[in-house]
Amino acid sequence: KGINVYMLTGDNKATAAIIASKVGIDSDNVIAEVLPQDKANAISSLQDNGYKVAMVGGGINDSAALAQADLSIAMGKGSDIAIDSSMATIVSSDLGKIPQLIGLSHRTVKIIYENLFWAFIYNILAVPIAAGVFYPINGFLLNPMVAAACMAMSSVCVVTNSLRLKRG
Repeated sequence: KGINVYMLTGDNKATAAIIASKVGIDSDNVIAEVLPQDKANAISSLQDNGYKVAMVGGGINDSAALAQADLSIAMGKGSDIAIDSSMATIVSSDLGKIPQLIGLSHRTVKIIYENLFWAFIYNILAVPIAAGVFYPINGFLLNPMVAAACMAMSSVCVVTNSLRLKRG
């Protein structure tokens, strides 16, 4: 889907090649025997070439690269400094959870936009009616108790909509 996967590792080239072949990373995208600061420089270089970079790591040596990346994901069994440097942490060491994390983030953003839409609709429609904006025009005035109930229901709707994230 237009994602280029790179492997930056301090391991030797032979070990890196074996691991890359097992996980399906193109051998041209394997950079081995990399020092920690060189990982951050490699990410910076990719960013300079227009790439959005997600970095997955867990060791102390990954913390600078995690800080440099556009999206940084730490593995939960990693070092505390890597976890602190990352934007997201996967509690297990299962790399297969990364697509789930990305899917969850997309669903979260979608629900945030939905919640903002409904909150704005409420505020654009109900608040002026409750304030009596239409009273001089058609004599309609919303009882403040009804407006308060609508506000509470608006909050319940936002929370209920957000709970859809639990369903996956």
